[in-house]
Amino acid sequence: MKTWGGRFSADPDPLAADFGASVGVDRTLAMDDLLGSIAHLHGLGRAGILTIDEVDRLVAGLEALKADVVAGAIAWDPALEDVHMNLEAALEARIGPLAGKLHTGRSRNDQVSTDLRLWLKRTLGALDARVLGLERALVGVARAHGDAVMPGHTHVQPAQPVLFAHHLLAYVEMLERDRGRLADAGRRADLSPLGGGALGGAGFPIDREEVAAELGFAGVTHNSIDAAGDRDFVVEALSAMALAMVHLSRFAEEIVWWSNPRFGFLRPSDAFSTGSSMLPNKRNPDPAELVRGRASRVIGHVAGILALLKGLPLGYQRDLQEDKPPLFEAAAILDASLEVMRGLIETLEVDEARMGAAAADGYTTAIAVADALVEAGIPFRAAHRIVGALVRGAESAALPLDRVDDAAVAAALAAADDPIARRLVTDTHIGDRVRAAASIHGAIARCDVIGGTAPGRVKTELDAAARRLELI
Repeated sequence: MKTWGGRFSADPDPLAADFGASVGVDRTLAMDDLLGSIAHLHGLGRAGILTIDEVDRLVAGLEALKADVVAGAIAWDPALEDVHMNLEAALEARIGPLAGKLHTGRSRNDQVSTDLRLWLKRTLGALDARVLGLERALVGVARAHGDAVMPGHTHVQPAQPVLFAHHLLAYVEMLERDRGRLADAGRRADLSPLGGGALGGAGFPIDREEVAAELGFAGVTHNSIDAAGDRDFVVEALSAMALAMVHLSRFAEEIVWWSNPRFGFLRPSDAFSTGSSMLPNKRNPDPAELVRGRASRVIGHVAGILALLKGLPLGYQRDLQEDKPPLFEAAAILDASLEVMRGLIETLEVDEARMGAAAADGYTTAIAVADALVEAGIPFRAAHRIVGALVRGAESAALPLDRVDDAAVAAALAAADDPIARRLVTDTHIGDRVRAAASIHGAIARCDVIGGTAPGRVKTELDAAARRLELI
């Protein structure tokens, strides 16, 4: 191990060397490592630590290695431990002993943190684009089915009728918050630790801010001890990814249920369904199920990285090598899940009739009837009891709430412990008001507040989302 073995009298045991090798994972950072090394060399040149000729030759060698990385021409050697040593060895093979000056004023501790932050910034930008694509798909389906009505649920029981578009826009809201969290994680990762060295800072007068600016960082870290061991940015990114996966999983769960013929609200296209090796009749929404399942892996990665960090003292510890596998996998899972959900949603068949028929199940318009009675002067608690009695009677008669007759309405009002309700018994229009409020469209129209499910409000939100997502 000529890069660090000067004080050792024997080579590492192959078992120990193999156990500690990370190049199989961290070679993902190869391009970021090369970019960081080039900026570091420029900093060494500006500080007068390397000559202009040395910088030019070293940078030319690293630029050539970029092409090798892209072409897959680097022979990654586990015996060289990691991506940093592999690239330095490849540089030495290309330009000779001058490559030994590359690591001047730098440690793998600040180097790997720099690489990982560069990778994360780029990855978070790509994930943001994926989230946008899914939001656009949701808005597209919502606009195509703008008048469709479905049952809204609480406690997994029918609660109120809502517009299908309103339900889809709830996921758009979640995804917008996910974008904000991913961006927020990116902002806190946007500081360069390069120049922090192994622990106490570089031993040469390198202008860290100039190097950071060359790499596109917003600034530099301000404590070299923290810079060596900080992985808060990994935790934050993983947490944002996990919550995004939770949101995808919730919608995936609904797709699984709604595509069941007992619901029949949706039908995933054949391109996003699978069959059974035994049952010829099956159409399984496998992509949605896999999104739901893979969310658990990303959630587990958050717990794993927190457990990794919780007992570490300050400074770099080799434990931190284990930060990359969960981060890389979580990002890959989220990226793939966003794409498959986009494709699934864009090709969904929506059965508006089945949704609309289900919207009245469970007497979902009851709250609208209660609100109508409140408008007639009855206190809400009394109105709640009156409507409860109406629902009980309608259920016994197997009637929808908008078909109860005047006699049933009068009886419920007369039985109420409220003088205003009893006076309304003689109102010849009260039955019509109750039935109008109990209709699906009447109930939906009542929710005419910002963020409500009234058609005009939903259209306003859809138009706003379309403008924000550059769909119009």
